[in-house]
Amino acid sequence: MTQIKDKIHQDLLLKGRELVLQKGAEFLTARKLSEATGASVGTIYNQFGNMDNFVLEQNMITLNELYAHLSVLLPDSNPYKNLNRYIDAFVAFVLNQPNLWFLLFNFHLKSGYTSYPKNYLRQLLKITNLWRKEFIKIFGTLSAAEIKVSLQVLWLSMFSLSSYLTLSSLDKMSRINKKTVCKLLLNTYLAGLSVLKK
Repeated sequence: MTQIKDKIHQDLLLKGRELVLQKGAEFLTARKLSEATGASVGTIYNQFGNMDNFVLEQNMITLNELYAHLSVLLPDSNPYKNLNRYIDAFVAFVLNQPNLWFLLFNFHLKSGYTSYPKNYLRQLLKITNLWRKEFIKIFGTLSAAEIKVSLQVLWLSMFSLSSYLTLSSLDKMSRINKKTVCKLLLNTYLAGLSVLKK
């Protein structure tokens, strides 16, 4: 019985992911998922409780994929280069999966969650810790509190900018390469922190 339930769970996640990839995040509703899978809306809610929980699981898969994408980068001896490589890889990942990333980004704006499950927060922390190691090599003389705040500002800035990466509607207004925008923001921020710490 548990194996059947697990299979239904995984099949729903897989089909939901296909729907988002093919048609976009806004297409993902319980009714559309039901039509695509043949499972009843009741079965979907029985499996996940609500669609926010379903999207949360989708986002966990996306974060796992992002971590795998970033963690295979071979580090350079220069931490500035490493941070730039992480940004390059992050941007490439988002541009390659814009619908999945928009689902994740939009979820953080619109979900009813007041706090996120620990496993979700752990996955976010694993990703930011990759950046943290390199950041500390540059700014290790800052206090622990300053490092924490500085990293949060950097991550939140990149996360906010990532919504721009998923949209094509602004492309006509600006011919600037999207990767260039992110790298310029990163390096301007790092340069500003370097000045402030002196």
